[in-house]
Amino acid sequence: MQTTARPATKRRLGNWMPQKEEAAAQARLRIAAAARERERRTPMTRVVRQLAELVHSDTVLRMNLSRAIDEALGMGFELGYANIDELMSIVDYLAGYAPPFDAQVPIATPLNLVLDWPMCMPSGYAVFRDPAFNAQLRRVLEYWCGFLCGPHSRTHLTTDAPHGWFCEAAQRKMSLADYHCDRSQPHWGFASWNDFFTRRLRAGARLVDEPENPAVIVNACEASPYDVREDCQLHDRFWVKAQPYSLREILAGSETEFVRRFAGGQVYQGYLSAFNYHRWHAPIAGRIVQAYNIDGTYYSGLEAEGTDVRGLNDSQGYTSAVAARAVIVIEADSPAIGTLACVFVGMAEVSSCRIVASVGQHLAKGDELGFFQYGGSTYCLIFQPNVIRRFIPKPPYRDDVAPLKVNARLALASG
Repeated sequence: MQTTARPATKRRLGNWMPQKEEAAAQARLRIAAAARERERRTPMTRVVRQLAELVHSDTVLRMNLSRAIDEALGMGFELGYANIDELMSIVDYLAGYAPPFDAQVPIATPLNLVLDWPMCMPSGYAVFRDPAFNAQLRRVLEYWCGFLCGPHSRTHLTTDAPHGWFCEAAQRKMSLADYHCDRSQPHWGFASWNDFFTRRLRAGARLVDEPENPAVIVNACEASPYDVREDCQLHDRFWVKAQPYSLREILAGSETEFVRRFAGGQVYQGYLSAFNYHRWHAPIAGRIVQAYNIDGTYYSGLEAEGTDVRGLNDSQGYTSAVAARAVIVIEADSPAIGTLACVFVGMAEVSSCRIVASVGQHLAKGDELGFFQYGGSTYCLIFQPNVIRRFIPKPPYRDDVAPLKVNARLALASG
């Protein structure tokens, strides 16, 4: 097999996986070894077996996934597997995996780590856009989410260093004093990993900035700024490297005439970290007029970003139009703001976007809208034209600073 030069690795966003490829490769090898050990004593989970059967029964899928694996190996990357069957064994192991804490070498999205290189190989793009493949992958992720909602997922909900989520290093990293818990109880009172992951803030931990001032728009997620785009179009070539926000695709569950009101407006996008709060809050006061989920892809990156493990991170504008996501549209109390669309996007393992608010409900600024159940990803606020006077975060946006707190001031409205 001909070996091609490896590209330089860029910095990953959000502390979901190791920054250095050498550490990532070692983590993949450890996961692969654990998967082989499990395979010797445990039958494959039905939902993963169905994924394997789908791939093997579809000639094009099998060919493209095999080629993607070969292409990654040909570039010299250490995957921990050499073929589809070995990959499926690893997927099966991860369907019952409880992520450990590690501030230096995080593995919060282990399946993303395992698929890192095949998904951004020339043959991999088609695999991870295939509707049948994504539908079955969704079932696998739902199965894993079910495990993470159960008591057996609490392996690392301990104070044991270095991998316990309540060890001293974790408490400092995640400011755990800001959250509800009962330290006198086993696992601090959390019923599951997801119960911990979707933990609630203590009263006063994230005060709403000027709750009675309609001109102040607050941050809907504990997220770092990623991008601000002006003059967004109803339809656009969202698959190109510039990644303009194609509103009709992002808001696919809304009627075209409704979406048209956002044409020419602005999009703010932020991304979440593995260590932060993962519930969503209303950025304005108003009434919910639409709330729905959209099925989509989970590991589809953009070819224009090139062969790079950060391709999924750098494809965040593109993923807002193709990934699994939740859409909540709010009719503002303030006429100067009009209608605001909030889009919460699930990337990679982050497939469970749970809406808790309902159509017709009136929200105060800062009220809860929903949450990411395992993981955190990226989110967009879509404004109508001429609404925003200025955003508080200013470019260039850095990925090595603390995220903007939820309910903190994000923007000022005109008028």
